[in-house]
Amino acid sequence: MELYANYAMRDEKSRGRLNKENFHDNRGIYERDRDRIIHCEAFRKLEYKTQVFVNHEGDYYRTRLTHTMEVSQIARSMAKRLRLNMELVEAIALAHDLGHTPFGHTGEKVLNRLMEGHGGFEHNRQSYRIVTYLEERYGSFRGLNLSYETLEGIIKHSTPYDKPSTKDLEELFDLGRVPTVEAQLIDYADEIAYLNHDLDDGLESGLLEWDDLSEIAIWTEAMEEARRDDAGLGGKVLKYRTISALIAFFINDLIETTQKNIDENKARDLEEIKRKNIRVVGFSPAIDDKRQQLKTYLYDNLYNHPRVERMRISAEGCLETLFSLYKKYPNILPGRYRREVEASSPERAIADYIAGMTDRFALDEFRRLTGVV
Repeated sequence: MELYANYAMRDEKSRGRLNKENFHDNRGIYERDRDRIIHCEAFRKLEYKTQVFVNHEGDYYRTRLTHTMEVSQIARSMAKRLRLNMELVEAIALAHDLGHTPFGHTGEKVLNRLMEGHGGFEHNRQSYRIVTYLEERYGSFRGLNLSYETLEGIIKHSTPYDKPSTKDLEELFDLGRVPTVEAQLIDYADEIAYLNHDLDDGLESGLLEWDDLSEIAIWTEAMEEARRDDAGLGGKVLKYRTISALIAFFINDLIETTQKNIDENKARDLEEIKRKNIRVVGFSPAIDDKRQQLKTYLYDNLYNHPRVERMRISAEGCLETLFSLYKKYPNILPGRYRREVEASSPERAIADYIAGMTDRFALDEFRRLTGVV
């Protein structure tokens, strides 16, 4: 069997990089992208950025880094079975959240509000800005000089949270056209990862109640599957086995449905998928309905829980204060961001600086500048 399916992206068909480079080894183009992302500054900072729970809430809970690793693992598992380009899948997965702020989506909403009239703020667009401009690792150009296809996967990443303003990139990325199948896959790997690890973290924290989950059809089915070979399973082991079964349900359905979509659309190769502008990756209607029920439950019971709301209020106050102080006293910004004030604008430089902070650094900086303990 050939390594790649006809609809997979091939290294040799890449549109290449924006800047010409001479390389010292023969790594593939997407393999090199992946390695550059892993070694960049923004990737390391994901370790101390919020997923749902602020970093100091406990060591158990996911961070942006562990979320990113789970997205990558799930995406690679699906890509292997669909015979997609696994290096491209991994590169997009590892880069998809580089632009996230401290304090998760709360931080993003705060910065977007504060940047009204100055271009706004959206984490996909910030990820793109990081890998094309803010990272400084080469002498002759800014950014990581990633391949066109990896950049396309970043800028076209699409979930309910992700609505980047990209009109200025229309010519480069043909924004009305679907990206590679590998990029389409990341949207679903991202959702599969966060739905399941947020269930785990929510149960561990006590914010979610085990008995309440019996109302969620796909959770009940997954728990039955977990107990199929051992009816006596209970406690944490049952939780872990149920979540594992749930991930398997999503993955198996997505692979089967995606293959069916490709066959039904007679999409012989990637060029035809792009020409027909088809989103071939997806869930079946039955699983999609159950997925939506689970999402609604998490929004109502976890993301809007009073304890999470209190964390959100604290985060808003911290970031609003920092933004205001940096705008009033721009000379306290680090040198690279003071230089950026002139290159772009004070507001954009401040947004870049705050977005690059970890949760704990933002809180420490707030205490240093306000004297509040």
